[in-house]
Amino acid sequence: MINETPITARYAETDQMGIIHHSVYPVWFEVGRTNFIRMIGTGYGQLEKNGVMLPLSELSCKYIRPIHYEDEVIIRTSVMKLTVSRIQFSYKVLLDGVLMAEGSTTHGFVDSNTLRPLNMKKFDQQLFEKMLDSIE
Repeated sequence: MINETPITARYAETDQMGIIHHSVYPVWFEVGRTNFIRMIGTGYGQLEKNGVMLPLSELSCKYIRPIHYEDEVIIRTSVMKLTVSRIQFSYKVLLDGVLMAEGSTTHGFVDSNTLRPLNMKKFDQQLFEKMLDSIE
């Protein structure tokens, strides 16, 4: 399952050369990830209300081609890997179908009260199954 999130590059996101700054890509990944989680039937806010947090443990990004102010890109988000305690997302940033950047993030499932790892399959089997079914 893939979620496609459109984003228009804003002026404030550019550097002195008029190119989207490298620090913006993780923010765009978060937008894609948030929409992906919403697409499978919940949201970050609801997860947190239910006692689950998803702290980031790893992030990578490969910059392939520059993106400029007002470019309309698509953030293509999917799940690469899932265990009972971790989830890894994949991101592809596309401009007119051309790959501009790609990356991934890895998150743990953590109990919001204790900040200890959580077995998502035991905690919410239905949501875990939806996540599992979404793997490409």
